[in-house]
Amino acid sequence: MSLDHYPRGILVPALTPFHSDLSVDEERFVAHCQWLLDEGANGLAVFGTTSEANSLSISERKALLERLIDSGISPRMLMPGTGCCALPDTVALTRHAVERNCFGVLMLPPFYYKGVTDDGIYASIAEVIQRVADSRLRIYLYHIPPMAGVGFSLALVDRLLKAFPGVVVGLKDSSGDWKNTQALLQTFPGFEVFPGSETYLLEALRMGSAGCISATANVNVAPMRKLIEVWKTPAADAMQQELTAIRAVIQKFPMVAANKAILAELQAAPDWSVVRPPLRSLAVDAREQLFASLERLHFVTRHPVTAA
Repeated sequence: MSLDHYPRGILVPALTPFHSDLSVDEERFVAHCQWLLDEGANGLAVFGTTSEANSLSISERKALLERLIDSGISPRMLMPGTGCCALPDTVALTRHAVERNCFGVLMLPPFYYKGVTDDGIYASIAEVIQRVADSRLRIYLYHIPPMAGVGFSLALVDRLLKAFPGVVVGLKDSSGDWKNTQALLQTFPGFEVFPGSETYLLEALRMGSAGCISATANVNVAPMRKLIEVWKTPAADAMQQELTAIRAVIQKFPMVAANKAILAELQAAPDWSVVRPPLRSLAVDAREQLFASLERLHFVTRHPVTAA
């Protein structure tokens, strides 16, 4: 099956902005997503970990997806996260995305119960596919065991690919384990593997990766897109080193809060720093450490820009 008409490259797990009362700032969300695409994002993997998706209600996620599409962003650029603990919620969000012609969905395994078997996770994904029952469905598995506590083993991926060819088409690997990403790329040629960190972008591209889905693309997407464009040239290694250095600084801090702090500074918009509990915004001293470290790398954080 050809996936040539699907986005590859840098897909951004777009941050979700909130007002000071913790309600969703839909207008700023749409403006941010449009800005990311203008900056070079190949697509948007909305409602994942970086989007604080598990702090959003089902109705909020549906409404935000509708707002993006109504704003003129093509659903063929969108890979919304739909995996929830409750099977009916996963089905509802997945069906909603498919009916609006999103090119795919990013699906967490049901993540509350720990120690579940591959059989149990397989049954969950299979049940979603059977209940949605739509030939347009394309699933990208979301492997993030450091957060979810459960994930997709190589054996389980193989089983799903054989059972649902053309439906299970890719995977975001946020394990943080490059050896796991390597194994996926080596074992399943043609499978759409997206590392969850740009640290591995160049090496993954050389092994046939589809691109990258990275939290820090919210603030640094243009250089990532540039690397996608020139990864076969001699300039690629130096570009990768710069991306890796910036990522290393940001990931020393809680990733959602750090990325939001950077946007708050870039856009002179303090509300960008708001996160929903139990997450917390960066403290003042942490913000100063973050900005000072980034500026030493010549990453601009002090000059406001407009995201609209």
